[in-house]
Amino acid sequence: MSQPQPGKLKRNQLGVPSIVFLVLAAVAPLTAAVVVMPLAIGFGNGGGISVSVLIVGAALLLFAIGYAQMSKELVNAGGFYAIAVKGLGRTAGLVTGLVATLGYNFFVAGTVGTTGFFTGQVAFPALFGFEINWFLIGLVLFVIVFLLARSGIQVSAIVLGVALVLEVLILLAFAISVLVQTGYSFDAFTQAFSPEILVGGSIWIAFLLVATAFIGFEATALFGEEAKEPRKTIPRATYTAIIVVAIMHAFFAWAMVSAVGVGDAQQVALDHLEGGDMLLVLIDQYLGPFVGVIALVLLVVSMFAAQLAFHNSAGRYLFALGRARVLPVWLAKTNKRGVPERALLVNLLFGLLVAAIFAVAGETDPEGNPLPAVVTLVPVGIGFGTLAVLIVQAIAALAVVVYFRKKGDPRWWSTFIAPGIGFVTLTAFSIGALFNFTLVAGSDAVYVQVMPWVIVVAIVAGIAYGLALRSRKPAVYEGLEHDLEKFEEEPLEADEAPATKR
Repeated sequence: MSQPQPGKLKRNQLGVPSIVFLVLAAVAPLTAAVVVMPLAIGFGNGGGISVSVLIVGAALLLFAIGYAQMSKELVNAGGFYAIAVKGLGRTAGLVTGLVATLGYNFFVAGTVGTTGFFTGQVAFPALFGFEINWFLIGLVLFVIVFLLARSGIQVSAIVLGVALVLEVLILLAFAISVLVQTGYSFDAFTQAFSPEILVGGSIWIAFLLVATAFIGFEATALFGEEAKEPRKTIPRATYTAIIVVAIMHAFFAWAMVSAVGVGDAQQVALDHLEGGDMLLVLIDQYLGPFVGVIALVLLVVSMFAAQLAFHNSAGRYLFALGRARVLPVWLAKTNKRGVPERALLVNLLFGLLVAAIFAVAGETDPEGNPLPAVVTLVPVGIGFGTLAVLIVQAIAALAVVVYFRKKGDPRWWSTFIAPGIGFVTLTAFSIGALFNFTLVAGSDAVYVQVMPWVIVVAIVAGIAYGLALRSRKPAVYEGLEHDLEKFEEEPLEADEAPATKR
């Protein structure tokens, strides 16, 4: 087998299952069930949360129909950046790439806080009776994530696949136990939008919070250059990921509200918000303390797996923008395994730098004690990353519609109606996230309130940068689109060519 060429990702590494594992690990079902769903139940439509999950899943599936069609037109590690260039032009693509890169990099920084906090200050005290500083354990775990990522995308897929299977198994065990001991209440569907359930909550907040539990599915296109038969693999992986995520989240949320009672679910969720332990308490109740300990360990594994998946995604955005010479071309070098090692290293350093700032200069409580990362770093990293990805998803949906209308494509459903509805829906989610950012982030601190303006600054800077490139570096500006076209011209199996080309 030939070695990948410098500056190129290694081809023919991933099939549909591997890509789906990468995506589902980023979605982190156990983390979503423990962290996101109780928030959505408490602040959203209570016991009717499963319906909200299915509605959000349907909206994203409509977007994915056009997204998948676009993935057949180009194969690029730039994801949304590449789609925006194709549909809306180079400057729009540049803006999209910068916002997406910021979003994914901050998201990874936030995962340093989640893995560090839940490992060092939750799991270790429960298992061993002592705490470890969240930043120190977060640093160690992130370095391990980096080493796994640089070993090759196939290694990441295997590790993430194992983690995913384990966390889904324990969620299934809980769901089956609820079915056997209590049974499922169909009131969760028949009363999803009833006044009784909506009192004290909001269906729009439910949609917004549930949308955060889907973040990561869009990463399918990022692995196009490393996929086997990407024009078939990426669409199939995208559809599969969204459908599986929607079914899992809806099913496990249904089990949760059935376990506590549909009518009481909202108040129970609110009562457990401070401790963040609604599901962990239910697992302990239905499966016993021993399984509760296993669930805690798997929660840490789930967060570690999500960090690995998002680290891979962030690295590929940096790689793609480096290859297009928007960012330093130094980022576009790959190692002998065809992995964007330098881009991954930059993401590692960025994440640790952001985490270190919060570790050293974080907020304190009235008594002067440092607040945990879960209420400082995590809101900024995860909340900002979620908002950024929602925005670039909406831009990508619009780009799909515009691109295929320019081509005069006759497929109205898959290239206009479905992605058009997806654009409207994702725009609504984005606006909702913008105006409710403190709720999405879980904090109303001043620095959290100003974070959405960073995206505004990135958009303005991207437009200005695009104008500057067009006037001062026209070759680089032209290359924003040429970077995409060359992958259509090259055979996808070029790196696997016969030995006669040596």
